[in-house]
Amino acid sequence: MNIQRTTDPSKIDFKEKFSLKGKVIVISGACGLIGRAFCEAVAQFGGNVVVADIPQAQPEKLAEDLRKRNGVECIAIPVEVEKKSSVIQLKDKTLETFGKIDGLVCAHQNKSHLKFDPFENICEENWDKVIEVNLKGTFLLCQVIGSYMAQKGSGSIVTMPSTYSVVAPNQNLYEGTSLGCPAAYSASKGGIDALSRYLASYWANKGVRVNMITPHGVWNNHEEQFEKNFSRFSPMQRMSYNHEVAPALIYLLSDASSYVTGSNMLVEGGWTVW
Repeated sequence: MNIQRTTDPSKIDFKEKFSLKGKVIVISGACGLIGRAFCEAVAQFGGNVVVADIPQAQPEKLAEDLRKRNGVECIAIPVEVEKKSSVIQLKDKTLETFGKIDGLVCAHQNKSHLKFDPFENICEENWDKVIEVNLKGTFLLCQVIGSYMAQKGSGSIVTMPSTYSVVAPNQNLYEGTSLGCPAAYSASKGGIDALSRYLASYWANKGVRVNMITPHGVWNNHEEQFEKNFSRFSPMQRMSYNHEVAPALIYLLSDASSYVTGSNMLVEGGWTVW
């Protein structure tokens, strides 16, 4: 990316800086709650979206809907992020279609199939699956697709750690509900945070920026008691919505953030300020 060398802001088209027109963005976990909002936002800003998710999530349908609504080219590629051969296939098929990749968004996640067992009772199988999908999957996507972008000398990677890679869960949040936060989830997301900072430094001189988005309390028809609990502990006294997370992605993928790398953008309503 060529950066204009000037101190005169009137020479800069600031609106254009946020455009993703013509860029090819690969989004894993694209059919999830936040992933769908990411896909829609990228498409609305002119980006071509590679909808990457497991086959059961029906990525083809989302890609078709995005094309119809936004008039951009979108393709669906099934992927199992924890398998290197599947990630390589994702990269190869994207390059076959578009000839380039400009951005990678790691929005996939696993919470052990929402099994909120106490720490003392967590089985190894559930621990391994969460670490494998969340952390290993992010590692493989960055290794395969990030390495490609580093070789071509430009690109933006956005990963997704968690509020619980910044602070520990407040166990009182889950009182009176069937919900919880598995320890493996916190551990995997903490690993993503550390890996992202490592890669931000590692690829900084290769033109690849690596940043993070940390959402929190994204509403998804939660139990009424959980919403009440959340409101008590949040400075903004409410949960968030997936569409409130997506604008941060546009900033980090676009040229608007051309001098930003290694950052964790907290979209968590002030949860970690007290």
